[in-house]
Amino acid sequence: MTLTMYGIKNCDTIAKARKWLEDRGLAYDFHDYKAVGIDRPRLAAWVEELGWEVLLNRAGTTFRKLDEADKQNLDADKAIGLMLAQPSMIKRPVLDLGDRRLVGFKPDIYGKALG
Repeated sequence: MTLTMYGIKNCDTIAKARKWLEDRGLAYDFHDYKAVGIDRPRLAAWVEELGWEVLLNRAGTTFRKLDEADKQNLDADKAIGLMLAQPSMIKRPVLDLGDRRLVGFKPDIYGKALG
């Protein structure tokens, strides 16, 4: 199984998740969506699978700094547009297991998913 972790290089949660994988000898590719970006079809597929409410980081400073009008009447299309414009609004990490994705880092959830 090839794992791909999506996130931002200098995020503390990403660092914890990467260390967890590395400590267990699990190889993964890292995709920095702040540096490289994220494409609409992939993000739309994640929204379809997980829901925009799970992916959009409304607690982060990037979202909190938005104009109030941008925060109102959120739906999948509007959330995708916000996350494409500002990838730091995507919760992190997103760990792609191939057949499903995990959002956020919880050691117990990673343990159950990866054995």
